[in-house]
Amino acid sequence: MKELIFLETELKKMIWGEEQWVISANEKGDCKVRNEQWKGKTLSELWEEKPELFGNLKKEYFPLLIKVIQAKEDLSIQVHPDDAYAEENEEGSPGKNECWYILDCEKDAFLIIGHNAESKQELQEMIENGRWESLFKKVPVQKGDFIKIDAGTLHAIKGGITLLEIQENSDLTYRVYDYGRLKNGKPRELHTEKALAVIKVPAESIEESVYRAGDIQKNQEELLGENEYYKVFRVCVSRNFEMKQTFPFMIVSVIQGAGMLNDRRIKKGEHFIVPFDYGNMYFSGNMELICSAYPIRSKIKS
Repeated sequence: MKELIFLETELKKMIWGEEQWVISANEKGDCKVRNEQWKGKTLSELWEEKPELFGNLKKEYFPLLIKVIQAKEDLSIQVHPDDAYAEENEEGSPGKNECWYILDCEKDAFLIIGHNAESKQELQEMIENGRWESLFKKVPVQKGDFIKIDAGTLHAIKGGITLLEIQENSDLTYRVYDYGRLKNGKPRELHTEKALAVIKVPAESIEESVYRAGDIQKNQEELLGENEYYKVFRVCVSRNFEMKQTFPFMIVSVIQGAGMLNDRRIKKGEHFIVPFDYGNMYFSGNMELICSAYPIRSKIKS
């Protein structure tokens, strides 16, 4: 049986809080492997040297980036480009589609998701005139909600929220508004022209973007969201549960409780990669998991 792959977290202190890059092969934070047989190698090196662990995917780089984001203050209002725009305008970088799972939040917490502009011209006028309260859509959230943030979606995480972020392996962000904050005595850079080029108008409906928390189903794979970049589902293990790893790779985040995965003890706060062809996963204990996978199987070499 292949080993589960554990990594060292890359911690990023931010003006508004912190990000823990828990599964990352991004050049701005390439996690080192903790497993003894690959100790000291980065995830990107393991991806290149041991492609069989990841289903021999025909992709130059590890495609996902997993973060835990702790927002003590508001993040900037921002947007991410899609792959096509990034390919043409950002030296071939991938774009950034992402999704969030709310791990914890204060009472009456909300996010910014989308906008109220009906046309590109109206969007530009509202941004240029600073009509922020009229522009942004505020969406109340609670623990357990799942939010889909596609490329082109204007958005922001507000203070008092901790969430798990699953995204494309990209760090491209275009800031639209940053509350006039200073970093090292200067305002942070805004990217208004690029943002206007990529923001979707009209915005997607909130119903399309948010999967509301409900009663957790025990010992079942509950699909939260899926597209060509990721598949995310929640599993609440109650005593015993068996699941088969059928993807090129799977990332498991333990968000509550503790227990066993086969002969390995796992607990809240751990994140690890289940490699290709791992076989059956036998969970025991009481815990809640968020499982993230790269869904495209057609690109696996036979």
